[in-house]
Amino acid sequence: MLTDLFPNVEWDRLWEATLQTLYMTAVSTVITFILGLALGIILFLTSPYQLWANKLANWITGAFVNVFRSIPFIILVILLIPFTTFLFDSILGANAALPALIIGAAPFYARMVLIALREIDKGVIEASRSMGAKTSTIIFKVLIPESLPALVSGITVTAVALVGYTAMAGIIGAGGLGDLAFVDGFQRGRTDVTFVATICVLVIVFIIQFIGDFFTAKFDKR
Repeated sequence: MLTDLFPNVEWDRLWEATLQTLYMTAVSTVITFILGLALGIILFLTSPYQLWANKLANWITGAFVNVFRSIPFIILVILLIPFTTFLFDSILGANAALPALIIGAAPFYARMVLIALREIDKGVIEASRSMGAKTSTIIFKVLIPESLPALVSGITVTAVALVGYTAMAGIIGAGGLGDLAFVDGFQRGRTDVTFVATICVLVIVFIIQFIGDFFTAKFDKR
């Protein structure tokens, strides 16, 4: 039945492309979460009246985040070609897409982390400081737990964006569903291949959003 509806779709190749997209999304999301969380916490703690208040450090971190958050992804991929080649000896394949995916998404998530941390009741932080809590204790026992629903919601939005980034990376040889839709679908005039690849991307996005919404609600104690 499916063969009749989509005669040009090679299902084995579609499955391989789906796995490549899932791999790029999963790895980049995990690393983006770690780097973005670290950058967001630094931005928060170095801001005025916070534990590490430092104008220079805050400005440098903020400038880094703003610069890389503002560069269009496709341009970022091109700018990172020398760095990607140095790491992987190639600009092709799923691994070669990771640097651009991570560097493009981590600053975006860092801003979402900063927004989440600013929503924490200042009284909770001040109470921890007055009791002599160490900075590490405040970070892991106050900041992260108190902002966890917003952090999960933010990484969900970021992961969805990363699925779109993988599709763009696929156009320039990273593999995945974007590559399949563009090379096997668009360039060869096979609209059924493009359509099926698009449906697979949508399914991945819906699953990520569902999981993210579930855990956001689970962690939200309000």
